[in-house]
Amino acid sequence: MSLLEVDNLQVEFATDEGRVRAVDGVSFNIEAGQTLGIVGESGCGKSVTALSVMRLLPQPMGQIAGGAVRFRGRELSTLDLEAMRKVRGADIGMVFQEPMTALNPVHTIGRQLTEAILLHKNLKPAAATRDAVQLLDHVGIPSPDIRMGEYPHQLSGGMRQRVVIAMALACKPALLIADEPTTALDVTIQAQILELISDLQAEMGMAVMMITHDLGVIAETCDEVVVMYAGRMAEQGSVFDIFDRPTHPYTRGLLASIPRLETKPKSRLSVIEGMVPSLYDLPPGCRFQNRCPHATDACAAAAPVIEAVADGHRVACCRWRELR
Repeated sequence: MSLLEVDNLQVEFATDEGRVRAVDGVSFNIEAGQTLGIVGESGCGKSVTALSVMRLLPQPMGQIAGGAVRFRGRELSTLDLEAMRKVRGADIGMVFQEPMTALNPVHTIGRQLTEAILLHKNLKPAAATRDAVQLLDHVGIPSPDIRMGEYPHQLSGGMRQRVVIAMALACKPALLIADEPTTALDVTIQAQILELISDLQAEMGMAVMMITHDLGVIAETCDEVVVMYAGRMAEQGSVFDIFDRPTHPYTRGLLASIPRLETKPKSRLSVIEGMVPSLYDLPPGCRFQNRCPHATDACAAAAPVIEAVADGHRVACCRWRELR
């Protein structure tokens, strides 16, 4: 049994213009100790998928409209709120996208960190404080006892992100969801944060769901990859399948757009022409067909089904055999 099983997940939002489906039929599994990467352009449904697992969709607009989310065989989408609160933080931790908004600006670092520990562990406040100081030290924050009394605005972006990671790992969860954990950080700090997550994963034996739009992060950290486009899954496979044997035209376009050292000076970078379609006005059939250089009339006739390319490698493209 997989640690996390997401089966045909469908998520809808109620808007002024009607209901819109932000995630449509996404399925994947995460094994214990494994790192799964979810990659795609902004607005493709990566973060909504993660928030659905955590049952943190904005209410009452966001709803899981179909499918299943099972953690250790237990269905999360139908759990009552009190039971779900016991899962969050204790069994599944989450590093949110922007650490400045994830931390409360009017409470000290110590109060926010000890709150998570007190909620899920049967500890007295003094013991929780000691645990919090150890956690800050563990994630590489210098003078952790001093930082406990400081506020988020007194820390750098990298330090705030380390605090958020410490909060997510306070109860040693079996699964860590990292939603773009390196956003808005400079390259050096990005590398430090990724290395920290990797080291903590190896030490604690937890699984990681890494959400990012950066293929470099995917290549460096992930075992399995899900490529999403406009709310649907375009391709899924091992990191070697995705980088060495990309099958979907969208995956190929993403990889071709990465700058390379051998790129000649003043030459133009490869780009995917056009824009991601609005979820209010999706094209018929394949959602990528209005940007795909290989699209035919068949691509607009019906939505492609997800087919197996090889063991563990799946793609949603009606022309994938011709394009190999």
